[in-house]
Amino acid sequence: MTAIPQRRTRRAAPVTVACVLVVTATGTLAGCGGGDPNADTNGVGKLPAAQIQAKSRAAADSAAAVRLSGTVVTSGRTYTLDMQLKADGGTGSVTSKGATFRLLRIGEQLYLKADAGFWGHADGSDGNAAAVDKLGGKYVKVPQQDPSYKKFSGFTDKSVLLDGLLTLHGTLATDGRHDQSGTPTVRISGDGGSGGTLDVSLQGKPYPLRLVRGGGAGTLRFADWDKDFAVTEPAAGETVDYGRQLPTS
Repeated sequence: MTAIPQRRTRRAAPVTVACVLVVTATGTLAGCGGGDPNADTNGVGKLPAAQIQAKSRAAADSAAAVRLSGTVVTSGRTYTLDMQLKADGGTGSVTSKGATFRLLRIGEQLYLKADAGFWGHADGSDGNAAAVDKLGGKYVKVPQQDPSYKKFSGFTDKSVLLDGLLTLHGTLATDGRHDQSGTPTVRISGDGGSGGTLDVSLQGKPYPLRLVRGGGAGTLRFADWDKDFAVTEPAAGETVDYGRQLPTS
């Protein structure tokens, strides 16, 4: 998931009047007039919006890894994500309806770790209550045939998650220069913003850095592009193999 290229320092050209680059209240970069605004950038800022989107998506697809954080609203339910993702695995946390759980995928094996309260979605029988106590705080192996596998594994899959998220709807247009945590960006929007906005890095590779989904469907930030991380099997004492079906709803 090489780190995002950092801002490069340029030699200041001799000037007769001091010029300071500022960031406006809306996050748009503003500064002195004159000069090429694409100097010392990767050049995508001068392209049409559709080409910026295509180059950004290609950069994202080619990156070995990424860290994704923020909110996603789907089917009326809000998920808060903080995930590290790469081709052969992923790890991180998901919060929904006040409950936080951790996900870990190594290859095809998915683990879910949560407290007893999360597993309390069982029907409340004594047998299931005992199972809930057993699962709480452990990395639980999620069987691939279990509905929970399909429900949660997508959160750990870089390709699936980016396919579903990196989309703007409607007519694309550029929407000025901005700044994301010190990195200059060009913003593209769908239907004037109602179809979402995407900030694309103007330094190094044109990675997506911030996505506001259309229709109030969440805001996500992307970092640590191409920066690798380890996914390791939990210790045997921290793992539970519940069986063919987990007590979740």
